[in-house]
Amino acid sequence: MIQVKPSDSIADVVQILKGGTSRVIRKEFPELEEFLWGDSFWADGYFAESVGKVDEEVVRKYIQKQQS
Repeated sequence: MIQVKPSDSIADVVQILKGGTSRVIRKEFPELEEFLWGDSFWADGYFAESVGKVDEEVVRKYIQKQQS
C-alpha cells in the first residue's frame, strides 16, 4: 500500500515502481534472466484502488489476508 498525491499520475507512479524494482532485482539476482519471457520483468498490467470511505487499518488487514 502506498500513498501518492492526488496530482500524481497512477500510471507514472506504477511505471517508476516497476522500473526501479526491476533494475534492483535484476542486479541482485542475474540468474533470473533465464526465466524471463523477453525483456519485461513485470507483467504489463496493475491494479490500483483509492481508499476513502474505509479506515486505513481495514485496508491493511485486507492486504495481509491476501498473503494467506
